[in-house]
Amino acid sequence: MGVSGNDITAAVNRFGLGAKPGELASIHDPRGWLNAQIQRGPDGGNLLAGLPSSLDYLRQVMELQATRRGFKQGGRGRRDFLLGTMAKTSQDTSANAAALKQATKPYREEARRELLAEAAARFEVATTTDTPFVERLVHFWSNHFAVSVDKAPARLFAAPMEREAIRPHVTGRFADMLLAVETHPAMLLYLDNVRSVGPNSRLGQRIAMRLARMGDMDEGKAGGLNENLGREAMELHTVGVNAGYTQADVTEFSRALTGWSIPLPRDFANGQQPQSAFVFRPNAHEPGARRVMGRTFPAGGFEQGKAILEFLARQPATARHLSLQLAQHFVSDDPPRSLVDRMAKSYLEHDTDLAAVYRTLIASPEAWEPGARKFKTPQDFVISSLRAAQIDLGGRPQPVLALLGNLGEPMFDPRSPAGFTDNSANWIDADGLWKRVQAAEALSARVAQTNAQPLAFAQDILGPLLDEDTAQAIRRAESPRQAHATLFACPAFQWRT
Repeated sequence: MGVSGNDITAAVNRFGLGAKPGELASIHDPRGWLNAQIQRGPDGGNLLAGLPSSLDYLRQVMELQATRRGFKQGGRGRRDFLLGTMAKTSQDTSANAAALKQATKPYREEARRELLAEAAARFEVATTTDTPFVERLVHFWSNHFAVSVDKAPARLFAAPMEREAIRPHVTGRFADMLLAVETHPAMLLYLDNVRSVGPNSRLGQRIAMRLARMGDMDEGKAGGLNENLGREAMELHTVGVNAGYTQADVTEFSRALTGWSIPLPRDFANGQQPQSAFVFRPNAHEPGARRVMGRTFPAGGFEQGKAILEFLARQPATARHLSLQLAQHFVSDDPPRSLVDRMAKSYLEHDTDLAAVYRTLIASPEAWEPGARKFKTPQDFVISSLRAAQIDLGGRPQPVLALLGNLGEPMFDPRSPAGFTDNSANWIDADGLWKRVQAAEALSARVAQTNAQPLAFAQDILGPLLDEDTAQAIRRAESPRQAHATLFACPAFQWRT
């Protein structure tokens, strides 16, 4: 039985990141092409290797905090770091504030350079990779475990979380990825777990005594328990909102996660060099056993929270939740129940092994139906344009970052921990479509001018998806740039079919 051109375009567009020149013609076994990528794993090691680690970024943050503390009174650097504030004392003068701003300017400039370098490397990997299915999966899981650079304390850590916690586990066990994410400084800072203290922990009791001496007897504030990480880990990351857990389960899980933190200024003091960007602080951990979703977990410090994460990762509700999201991403907004059930079954039978789930997806006929399609998100659209034209950003991603912001999907900047929506309807409206036309025109200006004819280029990128109306519009284009803009803006390019 021969391979249809539609199966090849589905492999490249629906499962991948859009065609590079010559890619459609090189694929003879679409399912084998996708399975080989799972076997090979993520690409981009060389391009990402030179970027700073989370520990490097933490060290920079501590140096910045040390500089700030030099301009403050009362030794409040640690509290300011935890709260992410720069509150000034009443003794601060405008001159001192100006001096502080000048002293911290090199840190701000360095942070900006590093954020741009992270973006440039990420775009280059997506543009050049020969494993686009796996790269799409990296982006999928990064959005599943959303962290926003809009929250200052987490700003430097969203990109390294994708590199350090998601990419290494993208074809491995979900349980391992889950632990890596929940212990990463990006998630601990974004969801405020570095400030979560067990009310009955040693640190919590000291805080309560101090508050009592100050006349504040509000025991609810004494321990500083923060439930953000526990809530989102259940609602978004694992079992899902309809899994039947209660508020008591969230609270108990959050108590188990107390003490999960990062190195603080004192850990870098006197030339000390922490070996990990994650730190478990026993003096902040709530003592005692915890009961979550009907299971009791004995006291055990860090191991208690880890055991609960393993338990949640293996729940049938998690299998369904993750399988539905994957099917919605790759197949349609309303995927067949049979497909979701088959993927969830593979997840549970293979101990959360994601590669088994991906292979089940690829082997399922529902994933290859002609009606299975998704409207490209802004990131999809921009990356597929970069791949099609092999646009080299030259280490300057600012124009592309601006495009993504204008299109409504700024990189690593979702509006909530739920990440950017994957529903096609949310990206299709008159304003959004007009902005895509404008973006297509901007991207067409970056296409290298070669001897290749625009129509031949469009046939190479779209294959059998190139319809006669689009072909005619490309033929009639007044310039190669207009022809390329027509290609990027056409419906066949805007949909992952």
